[in-house]
Amino acid sequence: ALSFGHVDITFYCSFHVIKNAIFSGATLRSILKEIDYYLHLLKTYKIETARTFLLIFRETVSLLIDNGQATSIEATPFVGDLNDPGNKLRESAFFHKAVQCLWVGHTERCRYYSEKCMPILGPLAQLTTYMSKFYHALNSLDLIRKKNSTKGKEVARVAIPAIRDAAASSDWNFTNKLRLLEAEQQSLRQTHRKAVPLYEAAIESAKKSGFIHEQGLACEKAAFYFLKVKNKEKALEYFKQARECYEDWGSFVKVDFIQKELDGLNWKN
Repeated sequence: ALSFGHVDITFYCSFHVIKNAIFSGATLRSILKEIDYYLHLLKTYKIETARTFLLIFRETVSLLIDNGQATSIEATPFVGDLNDPGNKLRESAFFHKAVQCLWVGHTERCRYYSEKCMPILGPLAQLTTYMSKFYHALNSLDLIRKKNSTKGKEVARVAIPAIRDAAASSDWNFTNKLRLLEAEQQSLRQTHRKAVPLYEAAIESAKKSGFIHEQGLACEKAAFYFLKVKNKEKALEYFKQARECYEDWGSFVKVDFIQKELDGLNWKN
């Protein structure tokens, strides 16, 4: 498209390439490199709105790598008034804030941004809509665990059948997500015989699809489950698997988080 002078199409496609790379668990450093390449092109072509969209993506990737300590840049996304319905950046800004909060464990903030994002997702953002439902439901199950949230129960009740339908259409993309939600649900119900095989299925399905980040996430959730049922040996095993996945993904933020859990367990032992 660029060789034929179709600049708008070029950058429209670049957004989808980067978005899908994030969803599929491509290494974070490779995504950052790709974003910086397109940012350089956008500066050359002086397309400011498109540049802001990419800076939103970059902020998420930088946070996941090292919380922006060594990967942030001076330029930051100016998103304007996000309460303005005419603001074209609202959907992307709210979605990325929800994603950031989910991965760093800010459950209340994730809930807030998810609730802002979900009603305004357009009909063309089908994959983003399903990912939003998955993140919102996973975060809501965490909120139920922490606060017995009634609203969280409703979110999970609606989202899980939607993800089940998505998995029926695309086993590769959604079965691991469905199994993880089901595992977390069974964990809350304290049904050990159902929760454990579902965690294992979520891990195996993510591994099969090459979703290293979601494999790590499933291992992390399984580790916390085993910690809750006082099986420290299995918790250690799954935390180590999660750390390995996050190392491969390139998220030092998550590696550090898991390492603290391992250090605490080792100290107690």
